[in-house]
Formats: sequence, structure tokens, C-alpha cells
Amino acid sequence: MSDDTKLPGGRVHGRPPNESPVPLSLVHVGEPQGQPVRPVQPIVAFDRRELMQILSVYGRKVGLGEWRDYAMDFLKDRALFSIYARVSERPLFVVEKNPKLRAKQGQYMITNQQGRILKRGHDLAQVLRVLDPDLAIVG
Repeated sequence: MSDDTKLPGGRVHGRPPNESPVPLSLVHVGEPQGQPVRPVQPIVAFDRRELMQILSVYGRKVGLGEWRDYAMDFLKDRALFSIYARVSERPLFVVEKNPKLRAKQGQYMITNQQGRILKRGHDLAQVLRVLDPDLAIVG
């Protein structure tokens, strides 16, 4: 006798005897059935190459003791990398990526604490030079 418990009528707990296993189907529970699915809103983010360039400058400035913290925000129309000199309400600098401006002034922009645009352009490495003027561009 197996470990299965027999029920009245010769049934084994779980399924009737001599019945083949029922194939299981996966059901996605996250979306209500019968309602239209809303498209996922894309967000703008920095890619790996862009983050490496930003973090390279950031790491040098942290090593020199000038900067202490950062924050990243990924919104539907732009991505922000905020740089803080100490714990404060406002960032010292903000590196912004706005793809809508790609064909115009350039999608990269750096603003200071007062909101003044320090540099904008199409090449992130060139724009980041305003934060670290001693940095040489290697291309």
C-alpha cells in the first residue's frame, strides 16, 4: 500500500484512480481578467557606459573629499544623477539625460545648486568636464 490515503469509493486522495495526471497551466495573477492591459510606460535611464563615466568623475571627487553622496532618479521623460557635498536638501550638481533634446541642444545637461545650466551637449564625457576640468578626454 502506498502513502496515499484511500477515500470511500476507491478514490485516492487528490484524483480518481486510473486517471492520468492533469496538465497544469500557469495563470498570470497580476492582471485582472477581461480588462484591457495598459501599456507599460517606459522610463529613461542611464546605460552602463554613461553610468561608468559619471561614477568615474564622482569617485575621483569623493576621493578628494569634495562630494559625499548621490541619488539617481529615473522618470518617464528624463534621468537624473544628483550629487551632494553633504547631507542637505538640495544637490550640489545634477547630471540630467533628456532624450527629447537629443536632436536640439543635446540630451545631457549639468545644473548647479541654483538651477543654472553649467553645460549641455551631445557628448556626456565633454559635458562632465565642467565638473572635473583636469579630466582628459580619451576617445
